[in-house]
Amino acid sequence: MARQKKHVVFIYNTFLAVLIVFSSAIAAFSQKKTKPNEQLPVIAALNAYSFSDLLSAKDNRTKQQVYTLINLLDWCHSKNIRALDPTAYFFPTYPEVPSDEYLRAFKDKAASLGIVISGTGVRNNFASPDPQVRAQGVELTKKWIEAASKMGAPIVRVFSGEIPKGYEDKWNEVAGWMIECFKECAAHGEKFGVKIGIQNHGDMLQTAEQCIYVLKAVNSKWAGLIVDTGSFKTEDPYRDIEAVVPYAINWQIKQSPFGLGSDVQTDYIKLMQIIKRGGYKGYLPVETLSERDKPYDPFERVEGMLSGLNAAIREVYK
Repeated sequence: MARQKKHVVFIYNTFLAVLIVFSSAIAAFSQKKTKPNEQLPVIAALNAYSFSDLLSAKDNRTKQQVYTLINLLDWCHSKNIRALDPTAYFFPTYPEVPSDEYLRAFKDKAASLGIVISGTGVRNNFASPDPQVRAQGVELTKKWIEAASKMGAPIVRVFSGEIPKGYEDKWNEVAGWMIECFKECAAHGEKFGVKIGIQNHGDMLQTAEQCIYVLKAVNSKWAGLIVDTGSFKTEDPYRDIEAVVPYAINWQIKQSPFGLGSDVQTDYIKLMQIIKRGGYKGYLPVETLSERDKPYDPFERVEGMLSGLNAAIREVYK
């Protein structure tokens, strides 16, 4: 009887061990299958400007931000958003650079949540006919290049500037001013290991041809393009996007390729096919924008865009 009981216990223990191994294997396989975008060359991310109104709001009594970039980091973590581009003008001291302690705390907070700081950006106007305005923009960019270095952000986004009044037919002359400013910023960026990202913003840079002209003239590996998918002012923005992918160092994925106010939604599959063909690897921040007199919930809008973009990434890179 004792021998029979030992035999039953042996069979039960053997069965239990096999069951545990089998269950572990199934769990591991399941986990491997469901990790979103794991090992993929592109990763959907977020540009903080999507939350512009909220991040700009101040408490009437304390004059402090109601919602901060630190709060946004926590939200990104809760939604498994793996990278954030924290626009510089949402830091509490902008245009001045925050203290080293603040920058270190922000960097550490992001790292503790497993969130990459993919870049930041400033407001500037390198297309101004006023040399002093351009010089101020260069100095501002230099300060934030140094801040980006301390935060571990690899890129500082800069604008070209609006077409100045009276220079509508003098694009090359204005582009010359811009190019000199970009060169100076790129040289400073090299000292700190930070690239400048020139954004096509529908201003002086409205076409792929214009973007490429400027980048070739700057001629620095410390300068590249932040591709704004909603700001090419052409009949077929996808054609322009495809032309500039080799120059891309970061992105702003917009809701429509035809800009704010258009009902034509971005075709994420088509966009991802273009990006894949161009060989870009890295983060793809989405940037949603509010429209006047229309309801806008940045949390809902960002989640919706990221869901669509992630689905397209999985489909194109499967």
